[in-house]
Amino acid sequence: MQTPTEKDIERLQKMYPIGSRVELIRMDDIASPPVGTQGTVLGIDALGDLMVAWDNDSSLNLIFEVDECRKISD
Repeated sequence: MQTPTEKDIERLQKMYPIGSRVELIRMDDIASPPVGTQGTVLGIDALGDLMVAWDNDSSLNLIFEVDECRKISD
């Protein structure tokens, strides 16, 4: 797993501002929400992980350059 640069973090913060909505495409975790689950972005942590409050009450982060989601609204 690659460590994000400061530029990576800034890019992610612009791409996924707090409050934006995302939909899960892929998560490499046995306890992950089902594909297609939607959630609200809470922020980006220092590792570049996307912190999401999933609509199914899960709170697993999307891991930088491992997991995948798509933005569905700001």
